[in-house]
Amino acid sequence: MPKPHPKEFRDDVVAVARRREPGVLLKQIAADFGISESCLRNWMHAADVADGHRPGTTPSESAELHEANRRIRLLEQENEVLRRAAAYLSQANLPKRLYPLVSELAGDGVPVAVTCRVLKLARQPYYRWLAAPITPREVDEAYLANALFDAHRDDPEFGHRLLADEAHRAGIRACDRRVWRICRDNRWWSVFGKKRRGANAKKAGPPAHEDLVLRQFRADRPNRLWLWDITEHATSEGKVYLCAIKDVYSGRIVGYSISDRMKSRIAVNALASAVARRGDVAGCIVHSDRGSQFRSRKVLAKLHRHTLVGSMGQVASAGDNAAMESFFSLLQKNVLDRRRWTTRDQLRLAIVTWIERTYHRRRRQARLGRLTPIEFEAIMTPQVALAA
Repeated sequence: MPKPHPKEFRDDVVAVARRREPGVLLKQIAADFGISESCLRNWMHAADVADGHRPGTTPSESAELHEANRRIRLLEQENEVLRRAAAYLSQANLPKRLYPLVSELAGDGVPVAVTCRVLKLARQPYYRWLAAPITPREVDEAYLANALFDAHRDDPEFGHRLLADEAHRAGIRACDRRVWRICRDNRWWSVFGKKRRGANAKKAGPPAHEDLVLRQFRADRPNRLWLWDITEHATSEGKVYLCAIKDVYSGRIVGYSISDRMKSRIAVNALASAVARRGDVAGCIVHSDRGSQFRSRKVLAKLHRHTLVGSMGQVASAGDNAAMESFFSLLQKNVLDRRRWTTRDQLRLAIVTWIERTYHRRRRQARLGRLTPIEFEAIMTPQVALAA
């Protein structure tokens, strides 16, 4: 195939042909420049289209159209890769590698380079896998798995170490860790093994106190029954934890502590705050759930120091501390869920303001005769003292 003529040469020949004298034929001009008459006519037609003298597609427009078609075809291939990959990965028991999908797409006309780029795979390992889809290690592991399965079927009570011994007697040696991994993946557990709990399952610790409340949230005078619990809420800086103590008599929050860590210290600080505010609290029952913070030695020592009586509800039973949960529900609706909190200090000030200003001094409760906790204590406490 002859090489194409330079653009400058084509433009010069077209210019000569356009300015030819009358009577001079295109055939003669083409022969003078060593080209065919049809080639010259094609060049003149393309020049007329480029100059706008004739309708048609210019070379630049043709190049743009070609590039647009190429990009459209590439986007269609990428979308097909993503669609097939989503369907492939959603299957149960999917293989660990995506290389079979790459081969399947290549057979349907999607280039390997496009598929690997979309799925972020390296092409070299794929071509190595294509040359040898099954590695010698995988073959050895398959024989080992067969030997372990036969041993497990014959003796279901064997653990992975005994199964490894049986495989060794069958002529296949492997370390205990490798055998354990295969047994784990195939769920070949010993019938005498421990019951497997969930990854996040935790066994509740023993109660530090008996349940002295039994869901009877009533008190005839202040400092006879306190309820306390811990709640949390997220901010952009991290979580904020609130430990609050509520006097059942008036519903007043007699002590609280706010921190960025849910340690026993937050419960100790809340209890110290309540004791400092209420004064004579000897014999008061302090009821909580079985959280580790309330079972800590520091909290138990604090209760003993101030002659307080501990009480704990049952595990996973919100009703055992329902009166405190109702307060946290009000806090959640009125403060925590009202907006997104940026900093811990911002949420801390909002919680303190709502407790001291709104809940204690503005929110009237039907249980208290439409009085606020502060008003109820101010009116009823002298009468209780006189009656005693």
